Amino acid sequence: MASNEPGQPAAMSTDWTHSLETPASALAIGAHPDDVEFGAGGTLAKWAAAGCRVMHLVCTDGSKGTWDASADITALVTRREEEQREANRLLNGGVSTDVVFLGRVDGELTADREACSAVARVIRELRPEVVLGHDPWKRYRLHPDHREAGRLACEGIVAARDPHFFPEHGLEPHRPSHLVLWEADEPNHVEDISSSIDIKLAALEAHVSQFESTMRAIDENGLARFRKRIRERANELGRPHGLGAAEAFHLMSDL
Repeated sequence: MASNEPGQPAAMSTDWTHSLETPASALAIGAHPDDVEFGAGGTLAKWAAAGCRVMHLVCTDGSKGTWDASADITALVTRREEEQREANRLLNGGVSTDVVFLGRVDGELTADREACSAVARVIRELRPEVVLGHDPWKRYRLHPDHREAGRLACEGIVAARDPHFFPEHGLEPHRPSHLVLWEADEPNHVEDISSSIDIKLAALEAHVSQFESTMRAIDENGLARFRKRIRERANELGRPHGLGAAEAFHLMSDL
């Protein structure tokens, strides 16, 4: 896997934990619309089918997510929000849940105090048991938004759990039980997605605006190749653990 390919890392030999108990709620924090589905779509769909409330926090507006230099950017931002809501609905078995957009300009995300406050507020308001996000420590990751969104997930948890961060929120602190990082530099946890790989793909394909640029799929043959790539990577990750399909993460607990 190329270092800048979205989604799942190559399999590594290490000590792994397997499949968390289904949480009551999970908040996935992505840099752009579609990042969550690439990184953790199968896991979230599996949890949702078992009763978890799956929520999204998208940090940027996705306004640079096209190769069309003449694109209507305002329309693109609206379209990408609609696609993200549809992906959320699909992951949740047809029921829409919270989808929050920070609205930062695509490519210009920074983990500044204002953004950290916004993420901490969302965590305090939604009170997820598990937070998922990009690994901010992934080496050789070019896209700055992925690094910064990962930082915001980590720093937002610290701020949300401790009462002296952002007391102006007027909200009770909240400490999630687990932080699950996709695109992990050092994965140590695997989730079985054998039952949910099809839903992951459906949620990814809700992001129609990204077929050409991210998925390299301009026609049905291209989509078939994209589906094949996603399935093969899930199979590769699952094989060392005796699983038909898997997603790999770095898991942090005792937050």
